[in-house]
Amino acid sequence: MPGQGSTSKWPLVQFILLAVIWGASFLFIAVGLQGLSPAQVVLGRLCAGTVALAAISLATRQKLPREPAVWAHLGVVSVLLCVVPFLLFAWAEQDIASGLASIYNATTPLMTTLVALVALPQERPGKLRLFGLLAGFLGVLVVLGPWNGAGGGSLAAQGACLLATACYGLGFVYLRRFISPRGLSSLSVATVQVGLGAVIMLVLAPWIATGPIQLSPQIVASILVLGMVGTGLAYVWNTNLVAAWGAANASAVTYLTPIVGVSLGVLLLAEPVTWNQPVGALIVVAGIAISQGRLDALGRWRRKAADRRGAAAPAGRD
Repeated sequence: MPGQGSTSKWPLVQFILLAVIWGASFLFIAVGLQGLSPAQVVLGRLCAGTVALAAISLATRQKLPREPAVWAHLGVVSVLLCVVPFLLFAWAEQDIASGLASIYNATTPLMTTLVALVALPQERPGKLRLFGLLAGFLGVLVVLGPWNGAGGGSLAAQGACLLATACYGLGFVYLRRFISPRGLSSLSVATVQVGLGAVIMLVLAPWIATGPIQLSPQIVASILVLGMVGTGLAYVWNTNLVAAWGAANASAVTYLTPIVGVSLGVLLLAEPVTWNQPVGALIVVAGIAISQGRLDALGRWRRKAADRRGAAAPAGRD
C-alpha cells in the first residue's frame, strides 16, 4: 500500500541524514576552528541549536517542564552531554584530524556501558557483553597506535576525545536514572538541555571564548549547520527513528558516523589516515555490536529464519 511504503521509506531517509550530519559534525568543527577558538565554536553551536529546538517547540506547542528539580537535573545533563564534551572535542581538533575525532566519538556506547557497570547494577551485562567491552577498548588502543610513539599535543588531544565520550557515558546514565523515569517529552528535555548549555557558555564566554574572530561564509555556514541541524534537527530525526524502529535499531547510526567522518576529512580537508585508524575503528564497532547484544539478536533472527524454512519444506517420505 502507498501509505505503508511511505512510512517505511521516511525513517530510512532520516537514518541516512543522521549518519551524514553526525559524521560531518567533526568536519564542521574543523572548519569553524579556522576562524574561531574552540569555546567560540561551542558557543555558536549551542546558541544555534537552542534557536532551532525552541522554534520546533513553539511550532509544535511543546510545553517545557516546570519543576525546579527537573531543571537542576537537566543542568547536570547539559554539562555532561553538551558543554564539556563539545569543548573537549573542539579543543582536540586543533591537534588531530576530524576523522580521528569521529572514530573516538564512536566509543560513546562503550563508555556508557562502562559507567552503567558501576552506576546501574541492575543493567550489568553478561560475559559476552563484557567481552565486547574489552574488544572495544582494544580497538581504542589500536587507534591510539602506541607503537608510533605518539606524544605531545596529539596524545593529549586523543585523551581529550576519550574524556569527552566518558562524559557522554556519564550523562546518558544520569539521564536514565533521574530524567527518563519522569516520562517527559524528549523534545522538551532536549530544548532545556541545549538551552541551558547555551546559557552556561554565555556566562563563561567573557573568560573562555576570547580571542580574535575571523569569519568567512564557510565558517558561518559550518557553525549554523553544526548547531541548527547537528544539534537541533538531528535530535528530532533521532526521536522519530526511535519511535519507528526502536532504540536498539536507531542506535545503529553509531556504526556509520566514523565512516562518514573519516571519508569527509580525507576528501574535503586532505586529512591523512594511517592503517591502524580504520582497523581500530572496525574493532571498536565490533565491540559495540557485541556489548549491545546485537550478535544475540542476529543469532535469534537466523534461528527464526531456519525454523521458517524448516516449516515451509515439504515432508519427506519414509
